[in-house]
Amino acid sequence: MRLIRSEFLKLRTTNGWWLFLLGALLMLVLAILFNWLQADFAFSEGIPQDIPEDDADTFEASRSPIFQAANLYTSGQFFGLMFVMLVGIVIVTSEFQHQTATTTFLTTPHRTAVILAKLCVAALFGATLWLVSLAINVPATIGILSIYDQSSLLGEWPAQRAILLNLLAYALWGVLGVGLGVLIRSQIAATVTATVLYLIGTTAVTILVTLLQDWLGWEWIDEVQYAVPSVASTLMVSGTSLPGQPPYWVGAVILVGWAVVTGTIGTMITRRRDVS
Repeated sequence: MRLIRSEFLKLRTTNGWWLFLLGALLMLVLAILFNWLQADFAFSEGIPQDIPEDDADTFEASRSPIFQAANLYTSGQFFGLMFVMLVGIVIVTSEFQHQTATTTFLTTPHRTAVILAKLCVAALFGATLWLVSLAINVPATIGILSIYDQSSLLGEWPAQRAILLNLLAYALWGVLGVGLGVLIRSQIAATVTATVLYLIGTTAVTILVTLLQDWLGWEWIDEVQYAVPSVASTLMVSGTSLPGQPPYWVGAVILVGWAVVTGTIGTMITRRRDVS
């Protein structure tokens, strides 16, 4: 507990964490508005006549109230997870930026305990941001659903599952951030690399998979994109599976796997690396 309190104090004295929090809240508001537009289209429009049959099935499934409810209750996840990851990176890289890493490991010789404390603080920050987003999403979603004569659906397990798995996603992305921070010591290099990979990499993989599927005609290629952590995170909070989409638990397993691998690698590197 002493190490965890110490890491919390270090995070609080870091200049950038509150900027990440404000950024996450701003993107949350925009995400709610965007998802509201999606819900309005889903509840107000019928299936277009000229839409292909495969797309028609997907469109019909996305019009279900539980799908829209889960989407609204987890609004802001995409950018929220990115900011949690960046905080996880800062928790590690700030030690090297301010040259306090040597002091930290001299006062606490057990490096594994230090990195575990950092992992816990990053995960707890993620859980805190999830709680803040939930406090905004719940009343907003209830209000939006009531406009279309829909109940809150909070009593339905798919909606509850999406909310709980969203908590897991926020916590695990903090772990991923710590792992990236260990791999790249420079705070600027780590944050820029992580942001580019998250924003551009996710889009690039999705486009590449779509192009390869259209070119080769292999349907299984579409499932490759779910190995990307950000895509897996979106999958795990879906209220219902869309046609051709893996079940939600696949996304959860993939994200847990990424967190375990990065957390383990980060711990091993920290134990062996020269921090002087």
